[in-house]
Amino acid sequence: MRRIVCFGDSLTSGHGIGSAVAYPALLHQRVRRAGFPFEVVNAGVARATSADALARVDRALEGDVRVLIVALGANDGLRGVPVPQVKANLACIVEAAQARGIAVLLCGMEALPIHGWAYTTAFHNAYVELAARYRVPLVPFILMNVIGNPRLMQADRAHPNAEGAVAIADVIWPYLERMLAGGLPASPRG
Repeated sequence: MRRIVCFGDSLTSGHGIGSAVAYPALLHQRVRRAGFPFEVVNAGVARATSADALARVDRALEGDVRVLIVALGANDGLRGVPVPQVKANLACIVEAAQARGIAVLLCGMEALPIHGWAYTTAFHNAYVELAARYRVPLVPFILMNVIGNPRLMQADRAHPNAEGAVAIADVIWPYLERMLAGGLPASPRG
């Protein structure tokens, strides 16, 4: 079965709600309802940074992967990882996928202004620049209408609840659907 891999951190893994109701499972349902012959794989690991993800990217790309959804950076932003390092890690992940003929969908992430506005702005711009450089679609901040909404967040105010996961899937789905409807390379090693 051709695969779509959701590559991320606790926002992807379903921390606190379980993988069965995390956004990758919801995307899987939408993909199948739309008649696309793909399975969606949850490759989210709680507390992962972009560097942690880079160390496991080859494993995530095993099998017949056709799309890699990259949703990383939240933990980097919280920890104040230098933006050039985050950007370099994400660039290597995108390059690893593209070298295998795998389409990439990049999800923008934002950094809270706890490390200053200059950091927050540079962090935001890193995703815009990466999407332009690698000519990949950029999904806007997946927590835009989720974070800060107690109806969509768990009690920790850091992770979405099941309803928040639906809101994240709602943001990602139009971009993923466009990619799948537009056709993907015939071979992931193309």
